[in-house]
Amino acid sequence: MTERGWLLLTNDDGIEAPGFRMLVKALHASGFPLAVLAPSTNHSATGMRINLMQPMPLRSRQDLAVSWGLDPSGSPVHLFELDGSPCDTMIVALDGGLKHLLGDVQPQMVVSGINLGPNLSQDSYHSGTMGAAREAGLYGVPALASSFTQFDVEGMEQAVKATVEAVEKVTALLPRVAANVTRPEGAMDTTYFSSWPAPANDDRWLDHPYTSLLNAFANGDLMLNLNVPPTWDGTWAATRLGVRWYRNAVRFDPDGEGEVATFTIGAAHVNHSPVLKGDCDAVEANKASMSCLSVWPQSHPFAIDEDLMAVSLSEVDNGWPAWLTQG
Repeated sequence: MTERGWLLLTNDDGIEAPGFRMLVKALHASGFPLAVLAPSTNHSATGMRINLMQPMPLRSRQDLAVSWGLDPSGSPVHLFELDGSPCDTMIVALDGGLKHLLGDVQPQMVVSGINLGPNLSQDSYHSGTMGAAREAGLYGVPALASSFTQFDVEGMEQAVKATVEAVEKVTALLPRVAANVTRPEGAMDTTYFSSWPAPANDDRWLDHPYTSLLNAFANGDLMLNLNVPPTWDGTWAATRLGVRWYRNAVRFDPDGEGEVATFTIGAAHVNHSPVLKGDCDAVEANKASMSCLSVWPQSHPFAIDEDLMAVSLSEVDNGWPAWLTQG
């Protein structure tokens, strides 16, 4: 087997979350060397929150390698927890912390998750899982965010299986070491950035759209968002963000402690509107949804050309994104 590149892992549910444990074990069994820097506690729905000017304790958690039953003779695994947010873990790791902790370890790719609960549609703005992946992209590292679309761990093995399969396929297309970490060249001249607000006359990617998408991913300008239902049928769908509606999301309690009333946010129910190639629609059809998202905001100079983003929706026979295939 070809020697694999290092994966840098994090999540937002905390280092001891079941989905994270299951993913670490599965990737380790597949032979990937792993560098783990995850939040010490649950930081769900923290988006891209970061701690400024606050020391964040970091601890080794090699004890988990024993309790999780990782093979000590297998591929290397380094486990650390940080008293910080998911984005904090990526900033610390990629802005010098990884080198300080592990010397010459250089990641090929970041994997964030597996999240307990979906990250579909506008969840992408709230999700700590996706926030960490996006932060990795800002630092020039390709990243995949992975989520299981229910809040019960039953069936989580489906998300683990899909995530490992996705990581296997994607890493086969990437250099063994991410070349754009900390963006040493600054603003790279690429074939895939949007020309907005200038007229859309930059068609340098037209002759090689799949290569342009892969380069954007390898440079951290594009991220992947995977959502896997418990009823996954083994097929995929190349998707965009769908449309979800959170109804009656706020509960008011006038009888809080003392004279303080309380508001609690937690959707009473969720529904969605069908859209072409939507991630919500794919999950409802029992497919694993793989969305391709620009790391940078729409009006940022590094945002991906929207016509090129449309190409990312092309699929091969089993629904896997066509641009993420070899040959």
